[in-house]
Amino acid sequence: MRNQGTQRLTEIVLRAVLAIGVTVALYWAALHTHRRWTWANPLITTTAAVVVVLYALRVPYETYRLGSAVLTYLLGPATVALGVPMYLQGMRLKQSLGKLALVVLVGSLVGMVTAGGVAWMCGASHEVVASAIPKSVTTPIAVEVCEELHGNPAITVAMVLITGLLGSALGPWLLDLVSIRHDHAVGAAVGTSSHAIGTASLIQRFEIQGSVSSLAMVMAGIFTSVLAMVLSWFWH
Repeated sequence: MRNQGTQRLTEIVLRAVLAIGVTVALYWAALHTHRRWTWANPLITTTAAVVVVLYALRVPYETYRLGSAVLTYLLGPATVALGVPMYLQGMRLKQSLGKLALVVLVGSLVGMVTAGGVAWMCGASHEVVASAIPKSVTTPIAVEVCEELHGNPAITVAMVLITGLLGSALGPWLLDLVSIRHDHAVGAAVGTSSHAIGTASLIQRFEIQGSVSSLAMVMAGIFTSVLAMVLSWFWH
């Protein structure tokens, strides 16, 4: 029994080391690629590379998920850490708090309606529609909202990830394309629509935008939860 337990522990440790090592190495390579070709978003590049590696080595996703559980756990503290720049810029944000709340409320409502509406118009089932509605908020809140609406959490997690990746890669570029460059406007838009992934991408480059995005992300989570609760009263 002791030998079996030791062998099992060794397998778990090796699986974690390999999963984390591969992920970190691919992200490091993606960062260097991004420095050379700025259009190559490191998050999207890393995600694609991990999929290719898992497919090439025929490693089941469940095996990789269990091995990289430590990285998944660290998402919680990393998300909380996004509040640091928001705190540091608190006095500046306080002056425009009311306007920001209104913008995020409208943005959250539009995001929920358009996501669910597009899924419904495409003939998606009730489950898929419910799963699409909370796609623009951070994963823990999105999953809770999805379950409240009786959706499929797996679908919601996938849509949250895709939304965050696309928002971080294309959001600032699209805003700049339509001449929206004010720090508060960019931060509010990205934080409301692309949650933690979009916020993290802004913090790396623009402190004010990242701070506003952090606050918008928090507000979007609150507003989406409340709106989903109201929706659930009429949903069934």
